[in-house]
Amino acid sequence: MPTVRHADYIASWLEVLREDNRAIVRAASQASKAADWLLGFLPEEIGVARPNREAA
Repeated sequence: MPTVRHADYIASWLEVLREDNRAIVRAASQASKAADWLLGFLPEEIGVARPNREAA
C-alpha cells in the first residue's frame, strides 16, 4: 500500500505557486470544467442542474 505524503504534495503546490501565482486559478478552472463534464452524464431525473455542454 502506498504511503500518503501530504506534506510533499502541499510543498509541490507551494513551489508551483511561487513560480506562477495564477496557477491555482487555472487549476480551479480546469477542475470546474471536469466537474461539469462529469455532471453531464447524470440522468436528468436526479434533479441536478446540468451544465450546457455546448457553451464550453
